[in-house]
Amino acid sequence: MNYRKLGNTDLAISELSFGTWAIGGAWGKLNDTEALNALDRAMDEGVNFFDTADVYGDGHSEELLAKATKGKESTIHIATKFCRAGDIHDPENYSLKRVQEYCENSLRRLNREQIDLYQIHCPPFEVLKDGSVFNVLDNLKSQGKIRYYGVSVETVEEGMYCLENYDVSSLQVIFNIFRQKPLKELFSKAHEQGVGILARVPLASGLLTGKFKKDATFEADDHRHFNRDGQEFNVGETFAGLEFNKGVELSEQLDWIASGRGNMTRAALRWILEHNEITSVIPGFRNVKQVEDNLQALNVEGYSPKEMEKLSVFYRNEVQPYIRGAY
Repeated sequence: MNYRKLGNTDLAISELSFGTWAIGGAWGKLNDTEALNALDRAMDEGVNFFDTADVYGDGHSEELLAKATKGKESTIHIATKFCRAGDIHDPENYSLKRVQEYCENSLRRLNREQIDLYQIHCPPFEVLKDGSVFNVLDNLKSQGKIRYYGVSVETVEEGMYCLENYDVSSLQVIFNIFRQKPLKELFSKAHEQGVGILARVPLASGLLTGKFKKDATFEADDHRHFNRDGQEFNVGETFAGLEFNKGVELSEQLDWIASGRGNMTRAALRWILEHNEITSVIPGFRNVKQVEDNLQALNVEGYSPKEMEKLSVFYRNEVQPYIRGAY
């Protein structure tokens, strides 16, 4: 395992870490025993960072992390997020009283005294422009409840605004072969300012595993069913904003990346790790097999400059015109 420093913080985190949305809820049937076994396997392989949120299974993923990391609090770092358990457009949702409640509830579920990285969970742009929530986070930091804070953003514009106006330690962005826009200016600006980048939705909700066919169906409580076209939240969080059948078609055109790299999953994650501005890529998982497969991305062959350019052209010409929603 390789470790990368999270911006200007003193946290050195595994370059391939894991997000816990899928083991908390909204990805179909849950199996806590499998999830805990998978968390143990990840930590055995050197993973020391996990990303979660208070709304993943209404706190269930935080509770699973508490069980899995008991006794390892000083060596396993946890990032969680807040704001989406309330009305994200209500200014009161970002008040000291409310955010402190969110924070203390997460600390209780995590069974920790301090959150390593506390992130605003995809707030509306007007909340970022108002800026008062950052004063609240500074207050929580001074209280010792959080170590560092960051923002999970939906758009490059939001990320650039945070970099230009606030003292954030990290930005979490949607980034994968189908979503390359942050490369143009956001990554270089973040690197220049010592802000870490966490790459979420790295497999485009499974499209970049190459396993889906156009007739694929998903369980009713899976966001790939109920948010397929952005019915519940930002469409970019599901299939990277692509219409499902178009996404399958595009993924089939990418099958060449798996050659010499085992499979498309490993190849897609390896592509993200080729970018030095990325601190960590955080794929989801539900079982040990998925954890092991994702971790193999660390051992496969990298990309040549010619291959990188081919994927850049593919994104601009074949993918970008079909991405829906603000990004």
